[in-house]
Amino acid sequence: MALIDRFIVEFDTALRSVVGGAHARRLTPGSDAPSMTTLDPSQREHAAGLMRVNHVGEVCAQALYQSQKLVARKPEISRMLDHSGQEEMDHLAWCETRLQELGSHTSYLNPLWYAGSFAIGMLAGLAGDRWSLGFVAETEKQVENHLENHLKKLPEEDHRSRAIVDQMRIDEIEHGQAAISAGGSPLPEPVKKMMQLMSKVMTSTAYKI
Repeated sequence: MALIDRFIVEFDTALRSVVGGAHARRLTPGSDAPSMTTLDPSQREHAAGLMRVNHVGEVCAQALYQSQKLVARKPEISRMLDHSGQEEMDHLAWCETRLQELGSHTSYLNPLWYAGSFAIGMLAGLAGDRWSLGFVAETEKQVENHLENHLKKLPEEDHRSRAIVDQMRIDEIEHGQAAISAGGSPLPEPVKKMMQLMSKVMTSTAYKI
């Protein structure tokens, strides 16, 4: 792909991540389930808060994968990151669609989430491929735990949201395993703890804003 074409594609991805309009290549999980007819207002509001957090996670994922693949040393690693990023774009679109169905909105702070994550991903990438892949693996592990927690918190009646979150969880596990198989190194414990702290700040804020 020519440099200008690559720039256009990456800019379009960034724009869709921040302002909306993401397109999924795969069918939305749970699309044959009832939209929200069984949810009362409080359940709908709670489900929307959780799905907004998940959407922010996918905004961050787009920024991380974009920045990391830009500075990847090996072409095969760049391709792997690009493949995972494409599946994360499905997640982004699914969450956005579900928020619309729930009558809610994406986070108003998406530009901030994207910019911060892009900078972090760039730093991880510049540290070298094995650390960059280790960062991917640890990120996906924490996201997996986060999604499992959301499956416990989502209303049992919200079959659509639950189907989306479950498929996202499956994909995140695969992305993490791919990063480890490609040579990712375990991150130091202080880095893991810092990532967990940043995640808590993001999730608590995105649930409401």
